[in-house]
Amino acid sequence: MIKLKRVYEPPSESDGRRVLVERLWPRGVKKEEAKIHIWMKDIAPSHQLRRWFSHDPEKFEEFKERYIKELENKEDLLLKLVDEAKRGTLTLIYSAKDEKHNSAVVLKEVIEKMLTSPPPIR
Repeated sequence: MIKLKRVYEPPSESDGRRVLVERLWPRGVKKEEAKIHIWMKDIAPSHQLRRWFSHDPEKFEEFKERYIKELENKEDLLLKLVDEAKRGTLTLIYSAKDEKHNSAVVLKEVIEKMLTSPPPIR
C-alpha cells in the first residue's frame, strides 16, 4: 500500500516506511520529529521544473507529463520505492500545501503502475 502524507502531519504507526520525496528539507520541521526513514532528494522534480510549475493547478497536467519524463532517467530510485511498497506500507512524504496537485501524487501513480505492470523484457 502506498500512502501520501504532508510532512506537517504527525507521524503514525500506520505510515510504515516514511520516504521524504522533496529536494529541499521542509521549513520548520525538525529531522527527529519528522521520523523520515529515507530522504530521496533525487527522485524529486528538477529545480527548473519545480520553478516552472510553481504549484499552479492550471499547469498540473503538463507538469505531470514533464515529471514523468524526468522519472524515466531515475529507474533505480523508482525500483527502490517499488521494493519498499512490496514489503509493506510506504508513505510518500511531501511538503506542498495542495494535496491534489504535487509531485508526490504523480510519483505515487508511477509507482502503483510499476507494481501492477509486468517488467519489460530486456
